[in-house]
Amino acid sequence: MKALILAAGRSKRMQPVADKNFLNFLGQPLIKWQLNMLWKNGFKDVILVGGAHNLDRLHELDNEMPMKIDVVEQEDLDEGMKGAVLAAEDLIGDEPVLVFSSNDVVGADAFKLIKDAADEDKEVDGFLLAKKVTEYFPGGYLELNSDGFINGVVEKPEPGSEPSDLINLVVHYFKNPKILIKHLKKAESDSDDLYEKALDGMILEGSKLRAIEYEGYWQAVKFPWHVQPVFEYLLDLHLSGDERKVSGDAEIADTAIIEGKVVIEEGVRVMDGATVKGPCYLGRGTIVATNALVRGANIGESCVIGFSTEVARSYLGDNVWTHSNYIGDSVIGNDVSFGAGTVVGNLRLDEGMIGETGTNKWGLVTGDHIRVGVNTSFMPGVRVGAESFVGAGIVVAEDIPEKSFVRGKWDLKVSENKGEFSEEMREMMRKKL
Repeated sequence: MKALILAAGRSKRMQPVADKNFLNFLGQPLIKWQLNMLWKNGFKDVILVGGAHNLDRLHELDNEMPMKIDVVEQEDLDEGMKGAVLAAEDLIGDEPVLVFSSNDVVGADAFKLIKDAADEDKEVDGFLLAKKVTEYFPGGYLELNSDGFINGVVEKPEPGSEPSDLINLVVHYFKNPKILIKHLKKAESDSDDLYEKALDGMILEGSKLRAIEYEGYWQAVKFPWHVQPVFEYLLDLHLSGDERKVSGDAEIADTAIIEGKVVIEEGVRVMDGATVKGPCYLGRGTIVATNALVRGANIGESCVIGFSTEVARSYLGDNVWTHSNYIGDSVIGNDVSFGAGTVVGNLRLDEGMIGETGTNKWGLVTGDHIRVGVNTSFMPGVRVGAESFVGAGIVVAEDIPEKSFVRGKWDLKVSENKGEFSEEMREMMRKKL
């Protein structure tokens, strides 16, 4: 059985994060974590569908992973999943295929569940992984008949009109992928549900598709605030309990505090008075300086968590520099520098929800190659596009497009000082000295 991974999306809802497939968790890109899970479940032949923006990086995986990997480009990204599958038509062939969207992070047990179902029931034409939800999720819902077969996929129904409590996770098995391809070619829609329309067409023509209910881990990766739960899940896979992995090459000061589930890679320095509280990952060559606090964070390679800086529940890429900063509940790109005294706000004054995040604690999202001056404040929920400079001493309360130069306007007024200290005040100051 081949595995077809759909990884061509432009991650528009993740912006200014460039490509969620290559967000590094514990020093390894997300797409590599997913490939390893497939490999452990016996998938030796993988087709990766990418776009022009990430094709070269996907090709590199063929040299890094143990399985056979073919990479194909989806040229028309507007056709979504339909275009992705059709782009791989020549590589899929006649054998059964597993279709998996890199938008969904699932446990390795999800792939085993589908694979076992396909091995045990040869009469069924396909299986769709389904997850039971207790509150509304803006995705596809499965409509089932009395025999447990799928009647159709209802994409983003109005809240309260869901056909079931099972949502469609894109971990799909097809015994004969040519039937899927035939219906994809015929599918038409004014919405972004062409793939789901093809599934409906298969069912109407007589294909038997069964839902396989999955109770394991699942996280859709559609927005930046989905990054933190994925990090915590992958760290749990890597370590058990409060296990700790500290490289023998790391330098940990005697007065530093290391607590909880923590991975510290080679070349890391944790200096006097610094605290690292798990869940936490410190990438190679990173420095946590004196009196700094890092908690609940994935810190990339060659970062500097400078003196008296706090990083809480955040993702930092590689080469991020800080000094006397606060960064909370944020996603920061690669090659980003924060001037001394710059802080990220992550809680509104009224403690209300922040935009569409579903939480009242959310900070900053940046692209790569950002420079921020001293004493700048970012309000909750702000996004800063790649290759931007943000000046000193300003409050940033709106999203900043990429390649921007942001500066505030204020008047510095200088006049003669006509005030004097009283002799009584001078005497008091001398005594204090």
